[in-house]
Order: sequence, then structure tokens, then C-alpha cells
Amino acid sequence: MDEQSPIATALAQVGPRLKRIRTERGVSLSALAEATGISKSTLSRLETGQRRPSLELLLPIAQAHQVPLDELVGAPEVGDPRIRSKPRVRNGRTVIPLTPHPGPLQAWKSIIPAEQNRPELCTHEGYEWLYVLSGRLRLMVADHDMTLGPGEAAEFDTRLPHWFGPTGESAVEVLNLFGPQGERMHIRARPRPRQEPAS
Repeated sequence: MDEQSPIATALAQVGPRLKRIRTERGVSLSALAEATGISKSTLSRLETGQRRPSLELLLPIAQAHQVPLDELVGAPEVGDPRIRSKPRVRNGRTVIPLTPHPGPLQAWKSIIPAEQNRPELCTHEGYEWLYVLSGRLRLMVADHDMTLGPGEAAEFDTRLPHWFGPTGESAVEVLNLFGPQGERMHIRARPRPRQEPAS
């Protein structure tokens, strides 16, 4: 293990932390050995860093001191999980990224204004899943032309000619997941029969 790695650093700090907790409580090595069933020499080597800490050694020590295991190992605090992303406008559509880092699966929310209702089919590598949050979405995939309402979802291979946008009545809000071929959500919208425009 790399001596400078966060894990190596955390492990190196366990020994001094064990000694500090024991001395703050006024507990001798002999008394701790008796309480835990761990030999005095093993406890001493743990505190000086000569013995690598393991779960089977740390659990009885945590129990004897009546402290959480996290306190012995100095587990890092969990960071704020909220994603703060700025909306961007792309081709007239507002896109709000929901995944902060580049990766194999990307999530975002799209707000597509009512006037963006002229189909322009495209193809590209990948697989897309979408869920309608509000409004009515027209989705065209290959020979399918369908309308989805709030709460409906669809998935499709983006190598097929496809387009989605509002029906034209109002803006539509969509939750999108996009990933490489094969990362499928297994939720499909039932295609509705294609209607011929009224003459």
C-alpha cells in the first residue's frame, strides 16, 4: 500500500488514537488486556504502530472503551451529498446536470419549451432512459411516434433515429439518464398508434 495513501495515513493514526483514548480513561494496558482478551504485548504493539489494526482487534477495544468504532479509526466525516449544478441552455433547451462528475452513466433534467416541437431525428452511440415530470412529451424512435404524459417512462437505443420534445401545447420537463449500450433500466412506454395529421 502506498505510504501516502489516505488509507495508510488513517491506519498510521490508529495507534496514537488508541493510546490517547486509553490514557484519557486512566486504563492500564493490563486492565485493557483483561477486558478485551487481547494480550498486553499485542495492545502495546497496536499503540506503537508495530501491529497492524484489524477488525477483530479493534471491535473488543471499542466495546471495552464504550466508544464507536469510527472514533478508534478516525473515519472521515461524510460530505454534503447535495449536488449544486448550474442550469445550461443548449439548443434552446434548459439542461440541469444531476451527476457532478463524468462517468459511464449521466443524469440530468431537461426543460424543453413548447416551441421546440419540430422533430429533428438523430442517431449516436449509447442508450437513453427518460421520465416525464410535467407536460406532454412526443417521442419518436425509428418507426414509433408516441406521446408520454407525467409519470411515464421510456428507454431506447440511441443508435436508432430518435427525437423527443413537447407536443407543442406547453413546455415539458424530463428526467434523463444516458449511458453506454447495455445499461438499461428495463422500463418501456407502450407505443401508441401513429396518427395521420388531419387534412
